[in-house]
Amino acid sequence: MAHADARHVRSRASLFRGKAAGGTNGSRVAGYARLLSHPAYERLLGSETFLRRLIPVLIVIFLVVVATARWMSLTTQAEQIRHSSEIELGFIAEMLSDRISRFDAGKDNAGNALQNAVSDWAPSRYLDNGRRVLVSDADGKVIATAPYDMSRLNLPLESVVEDALLLTTFGERAATRENRLASGEEAYAVHRILEPGENGKSLNGAVGVTLIQPEERIFGDWRKAVSLNVTLFVGTSSILLVVLYAYFAQATRAQEADEICTIVQDRFDTALSRGSCGLWDWDLARGRIYWSRSMYGMLGMAPREEMMGFAEIATRVNSQDIDLYQLANTVLAENRKHVDQVFRMRHEDGQWVWVRARAQIVSNPHGEPHLVGIAVDINEEQALKQHSRRHDMRLRDAIESLSEAFVLWDAEKRLVMCNSKYQQLHGVSPEATRPGASYDDVMAAARTPTVRNQLVNTELADEGARSMEAQLEDGRWLQINERRTKDGGYVSVGTDITSIKSHEKKLMDSESRLMASVDEQRKSHETLELQAQQLAEMAEKYAIEKNRAEAANRAKSEFLANISHELRTPLNAIIGFSEIMRGSMFGPLGSEKYEEYCRDIHESGAFLLGVINDILDMSKIEAGRFLLDFEPFCLNDILDEALRIMGFDAQERKIEIESEIADHIEMEADRRATKQILINLLSNAVKFSRDGGRISLRARSVGSNVLITIADHGIGISQPALKRLGRPFEQVQNQFTKSHKGSGLGLAISRSLAELHGGAMRIRSHEGKGTIVSLRLPLNRDETQKNPVEEAIQKMRAAG
Repeated sequence: MAHADARHVRSRASLFRGKAAGGTNGSRVAGYARLLSHPAYERLLGSETFLRRLIPVLIVIFLVVVATARWMSLTTQAEQIRHSSEIELGFIAEMLSDRISRFDAGKDNAGNALQNAVSDWAPSRYLDNGRRVLVSDADGKVIATAPYDMSRLNLPLESVVEDALLLTTFGERAATRENRLASGEEAYAVHRILEPGENGKSLNGAVGVTLIQPEERIFGDWRKAVSLNVTLFVGTSSILLVVLYAYFAQATRAQEADEICTIVQDRFDTALSRGSCGLWDWDLARGRIYWSRSMYGMLGMAPREEMMGFAEIATRVNSQDIDLYQLANTVLAENRKHVDQVFRMRHEDGQWVWVRARAQIVSNPHGEPHLVGIAVDINEEQALKQHSRRHDMRLRDAIESLSEAFVLWDAEKRLVMCNSKYQQLHGVSPEATRPGASYDDVMAAARTPTVRNQLVNTELADEGARSMEAQLEDGRWLQINERRTKDGGYVSVGTDITSIKSHEKKLMDSESRLMASVDEQRKSHETLELQAQQLAEMAEKYAIEKNRAEAANRAKSEFLANISHELRTPLNAIIGFSEIMRGSMFGPLGSEKYEEYCRDIHESGAFLLGVINDILDMSKIEAGRFLLDFEPFCLNDILDEALRIMGFDAQERKIEIESEIADHIEMEADRRATKQILINLLSNAVKFSRDGGRISLRARSVGSNVLITIADHGIGISQPALKRLGRPFEQVQNQFTKSHKGSGLGLAISRSLAELHGGAMRIRSHEGKGTIVSLRLPLNRDETQKNPVEEAIQKMRAAG
């Protein structure tokens, strides 16, 4: 395939070249192309321009005809669907109106009878494709529907169909109309006015029947067909356009290939001419020979397109060098594949030109042998030899001018050349270093330097190269580099490195001083390692003491939890009995002082129970036994309940609580813990606010969290006390707080519960101006977070 394409391109290029040259016979195929071209090829070139213009026009006409035919067919189909739907809607409306008109209206419960009758008379086969039946009374209200739709009963017909007035006024004369439903949907509607029944009445006052069907349900299948046809048309058009593009791309590629081939052929001929070479093809069977233009130019002949005969070429070949007839017989008889001959050919000016011909036997598709090759003008070889001698002289001068000692030995260790620098360094005479002298003779007469160091280069070792340093008798140093040559010999170059050796000595002295500095640094490093070891031991002791402290803290928490449980049992009895005594369940106590004592006992017991409960919750949190019960709930309910609970205390002190809560804040958390946090924060706000003050509560969703802010205009907190606030049993002590009882655990429990949920609590305050508490809680439980109990305990202990 590749060879065929190559022959095709060559023949097209030769064709255009032959046309440009103006062949004598008027044929478009000339020269070497005649051996390869086919007669049908020239006919194809004649019709190529016409086909390039005709094919796009035919494709466009085809697409226009197909698009027009399909559009006319789809338009006709849409009209038929619309006409059929109008007829069918009119028929169904007429049938229903006739049946309702003849229905007996004297029955009880006429409304249900009408609805049942309409449902029976309008079976599912009449109500498919979205059809709906509406029966209206004299007031234009819908009194029955099919399918049954209670939401449309007793509604005005205008609320369903926009042009209901036109339909009810003209009835059958209005025919089936395109209408718009109240929902904005396009539909077809038909209305029939009912005739009075046999008794002159209509069922339940029905006066009209309206049948509607959405346009989308009527033309749904048609629109799908349109979409399918458009898709097929676009696909077909795309395929044809791709085919058209491929055709033009192929045609353009062929044209570009012709142009490129022509350019390449011209450049090939130019290259052959500039290189004094000629291409030739000898048809051994017919005795015809093709010469390239460069071949004619090499012999000073005018180029010709036709083939040359064997006899014409034989007269130009020097018979003393070669016999072409004998060469042809030898090639065919001995089945030789290659030919390489040197002979002379007569130039057009009468001179002889030395030519070297190299060729190879190639068979054409018919099996006929061709001797194809190239002929090179070798008259310049003598000039090249002289040029080589001049270059050899220049090379010797360059080697002589080198400042290094240079010597070249051949593979048999015979001297090829050396410079005077080599003779001076080794103390040998020019006679001893004449070309061809053996290595042993030269070394015997030379003053050999003492080799001090053998330098090893691993990268050049495999190539037979080596380097060494040697010291002469006068104290000078040489670096001798030897490398193998491609012919098996080696070249040696000696460089004076006396100054480099002096610098090396100075560097060695500097290195000694550097090593002393490094030793000092090493000792410092050992000292640092010893200190690091001591620090590690101290850190280990700190970890042991830390574990002991944490164990003591856990023991404290467990003790508080146990003692709280033990105290709650008698305390509940005290509270219960004091409450019974206050209520005089078994009769009066006899004195008001007793009632006052019972009230004090009850209030003190309740306060102590709250403190114990706070201690119990705090100990559970510190011990890591406080478990959250996550459940979905509405935060608004919790906030309302907390406001309701704290509202009584606020009213007693005339404190106004303002709330700004977003609607429907749904979250997943522990309901009881969330409520406890809010009540603790609101209780502190009420407790530390002045009488007649104001408290604001705001709650809103921010991303995946809910942000609750409680602000009061109370006593405020100083900055030093603010840092301690939130720790267990920590209270801000001033003249105002001394009158308020509390355990100091409310904020600590609130902060711990917030952190257990994965949230946070922040307190901002200015003494004498008020306090703002910001609480952030996640709306949803994050399963990927760390254990919130452990995190809360760690933060609480770090704060303590």
